[in-house]
Amino acid sequence: MFEGLMDKMEAAFRKFKNKGKLTPADIKEGMREIRLALLEADVNYKVVREFVNRINERAVGAEVLESIKPGQQIVKIVDEELTKIMGEKQEKINISSNPPTVIMMVGLNGAGKTTHTGKIALKLIKESSKRPLLVACDVYRPAAVKQLEIVGEKVGAPVFKIEGSDNPVNIALEGVKYARKNGFDVVFLDTAGRMQIDEVLMDELKNIKKAVNPHEILLVIDAMIGQESVNVAETFNNLLDISGVVLTKLDGDTRGGAALSVRFVTGKPIKYVGMGEKVDAPESLVEFHPERMASRILGMGDILEIVDRAQRAIDDKKADELEKKFREQTFTLDDYLEQFEAMKKMGSIEQIMEMLPGVKPSDMKGVKLDEKQMPRMEAIIKSMTKKEREKPEIINASRKRRIAAGSGNSVEEVNKLLKQFEMIKQMMKQMMGGGKKKGKFGRKMMGLPF
Repeated sequence: MFEGLMDKMEAAFRKFKNKGKLTPADIKEGMREIRLALLEADVNYKVVREFVNRINERAVGAEVLESIKPGQQIVKIVDEELTKIMGEKQEKINISSNPPTVIMMVGLNGAGKTTHTGKIALKLIKESSKRPLLVACDVYRPAAVKQLEIVGEKVGAPVFKIEGSDNPVNIALEGVKYARKNGFDVVFLDTAGRMQIDEVLMDELKNIKKAVNPHEILLVIDAMIGQESVNVAETFNNLLDISGVVLTKLDGDTRGGAALSVRFVTGKPIKYVGMGEKVDAPESLVEFHPERMASRILGMGDILEIVDRAQRAIDDKKADELEKKFREQTFTLDDYLEQFEAMKKMGSIEQIMEMLPGVKPSDMKGVKLDEKQMPRMEAIIKSMTKKEREKPEIINASRKRRIAAGSGNSVEEVNKLLKQFEMIKQMMKQMMGGGKKKGKFGRKMMGLPF
């Protein structure tokens, strides 16, 4: 994600960082590099022009030219202006105080409307204890209703459909009535898409909007279509007055033009970013935070997203219990096993690594992170007796052979796990800082086995 843009921005910043003082000529050359980087990243030219003008206006002022560290000041300005371009602050789904909240999902075919309908529904179920209903309004695409039913089954949300109906407006109306009558909190209208924008599609969507008056109209856009994403967003917004955007396949977009363009052109926020096809994977849908995305583009990582995932994986009570066990050195292999379960909820190791400051996608090439390691380690711990898990120091050579055989691993793998466990304990003992209380950030992070 953003691989090309990150590399080019880094090259542009080198022109600033290598100089003790900057002249207007230095800034002009650097701005040219930034402009080219954005254009090559498929950012809309209007956005590039506005963005570069903003930076240039601030860069030629006293805050940079008279700064002791002008290079760092430029990076700070670029970070702030990137954040502004993408919306400044995160904007959540508008949940109505008078349920059900009606969310209309719109977009072209292939963008991922149905999949992301399920992803958002699952997020509301898990994080807000909502009871969503999925309404099958696509009466044209073969197997569209079946696909929605499969998605609904995966996330635990029922699907409303009207067999044999070819009237999506009526289906939407009846779906909302059904939801109100049966106590559903949220209604998702999974509308039909087209291979391209056409008048019939837009008229149908306008009629659905007029009939049900949705609280949210979310436009699902494929980030991989680059500049075309801006045209799609503008057209849908002009005709439907969308309330937000769901940007999908961002993990496959090495340029990032859509993320930097859509908000500026439409004035409507990106509310979610979709990555991957799995509906129920924890990393497949994340809330869009402009300031965090700017940090990632500039190679500064996204520690706050890692912390958010950790907070969802480990509650405060469990984190406090872990802190106490580390402080008293009573942390056991059973506790360690629980942390593997928490890691699964956080997503893939590669994704977490890419959120660390200074780590770029290109740095990950050739680095093979063995995702199968955790299941092997789980098997080893589960092959131990309760006493062995509580006091691993009693595990001698014969016990290791038994554990290895029982888990289908080698003695070498057993030794590796025990060594890693001891290293984690020692590291956390040092992190305790001689008895000082850790903050919430530290407590959330310290129990995770990476």
